[in-house]
Amino acid sequence: MPRWTANIAFLFAELPFLDRIAAAKKAGFDQVECHFPYDVGIASLQEHLGAAGVRMTGLNTAAGDRSRGEFGFAGVPGQEDRFRRDFAQALDYAVALEASVIHVMAGVVSPEDRPQALRTYAQNLRAAARDAAGTGLTLVLEPLNTRDNPGYLVSRSDDIAAIIAEIGEPAVKLLFDVYHVQIMEGDLIRRLQRHRDIIGHVQVAGVPDRAEPDGDNEVNYAAVLKALDGIGYEGLVGLEYRPRGRTEDGLGWLRDAAAFAP
Repeated sequence: MPRWTANIAFLFAELPFLDRIAAAKKAGFDQVECHFPYDVGIASLQEHLGAAGVRMTGLNTAAGDRSRGEFGFAGVPGQEDRFRRDFAQALDYAVALEASVIHVMAGVVSPEDRPQALRTYAQNLRAAARDAAGTGLTLVLEPLNTRDNPGYLVSRSDDIAAIIAEIGEPAVKLLFDVYHVQIMEGDLIRRLQRHRDIIGHVQVAGVPDRAEPDGDNEVNYAAVLKALDGIGYEGLVGLEYRPRGRTEDGLGWLRDAAAFAP
């Protein structure tokens, strides 16, 4: 599985977080990604990754307090200082763990605040790109569907593409999560082709239930992964789905369907 990275925020979730690293290795993954590793110190993460022979490929900026509706701060007016602290933290973790991407989370805003929020988002992203200069990291922006994430600042890949063009930072790219894009926009293969030059990371999950991306979902993943090859995508594909049962029991879609291999 040379190009897959297992998202251990969702996979192996029956285990304590650090134990998921070794579980991923045992299941055949040499690379993992996660959402918010900040409850664990960098040294402990390095120890577990090194012991398992696994690389951490990506992580998110901190979400904040989900019970209060927070989901990142890059595009939240008035939270610029909080975002700077959160991004500095993410940058420290990503550099120390030799990750390749940081997902910069935009945040939840009210409809009346959206114009100012988009300006704040662009300003914060330019500053974050400057802070990350020289690290080799890519900052990725993910549109999140409004069904699961009401109020999130950006929900469509086409809108992310326009923001990337506006800020003009080559290290800022699109996180093309097939699950979210299918729910909000569809037309997956043409969107992959349209955004080919700005795709910095890809994630997959079944639609509509966000389970395994196997035959029991509405997306033809064999065609999607073939399209990724067709556009020359050479990055990783993150497995960011919620298994229907034990993670190991649901990996048959990887083992048994050669057409799914990127």
